[in-house]
Amino acid sequence: MSAEWPVAPEDFHANHPRASAWPRRMKQGPVRMITLEEVRSWIVHEDARLLVVSKPGDVVCHPSKAGPWSSLVGALREYAQLPVVHLVFRLDRETSGIVVLAKDAKMASRLQVAMQERKVGKTYQAILTGELAAAVTVNQPLGDDTSSPVFVKSAVREDGQPSVTHFTPLAKGGDFTLARVVTETGRKHQIRAHAQWLGHAIVGDKIYGPDARLYLDFIDHGWTEALAAKLLLPRQALHCAEIDLRPAGMPHIFAAPLPGDMREFCVARGLM
Repeated sequence: MSAEWPVAPEDFHANHPRASAWPRRMKQGPVRMITLEEVRSWIVHEDARLLVVSKPGDVVCHPSKAGPWSSLVGALREYAQLPVVHLVFRLDRETSGIVVLAKDAKMASRLQVAMQERKVGKTYQAILTGELAAAVTVNQPLGDDTSSPVFVKSAVREDGQPSVTHFTPLAKGGDFTLARVVTETGRKHQIRAHAQWLGHAIVGDKIYGPDARLYLDFIDHGWTEALAAKLLLPRQALHCAEIDLRPAGMPHIFAAPLPGDMREFCVARGLM
């Protein structure tokens, strides 16, 4: 699947400098601060070595300059009263679902090795644009999209890293599909980039949706009615529903139900 640029890429970039992953905080308004009560409500599992939570779609994983309660890692460190917690399985800022953290370095190392050896099962749910006719596997290499105005965007390219994603429709109708998504590899933005290449971009995706320049509009103006009309949801409809550690020799399957915003979207369109 390919598309032609309306203008030469070099001409486009002359007038549209590439944007970083996320806008400066002043462009986003007040920082999203996390409360202790919220943290407690997100916990899926906790023991002496693991801390597993269901992250909302408006919470950033990595620590920020706004203090510990402005990020998932910082808030969980405060909650657990530990000098450090190790983020093992991260999610993009606007992706919701299961996040696994280790309380000690040895457990973190064990899980990271398991990930590298593909001994961790990860299952996602996504709302795709268009009706996916049948299950499909996308086996396409991914690398930097150097033709995009958004610096962090990935794209299918011959010299990219091997990337495999399986999409299975669970329900479809009204020109949308609720899909189960399983990844064999863990590339940056893999599901989102493969969904776009497939012609079924994820609903609400500012970078991989109708036009990456919508993301630039979001940087400049925030969430607007114009963006809502094109994207339908204020964040990408992607959710990490399950992480299975049994292949890694640990007796754990962690699951999180579809969040309210995605569920409401599906119900309104007869997908649930």
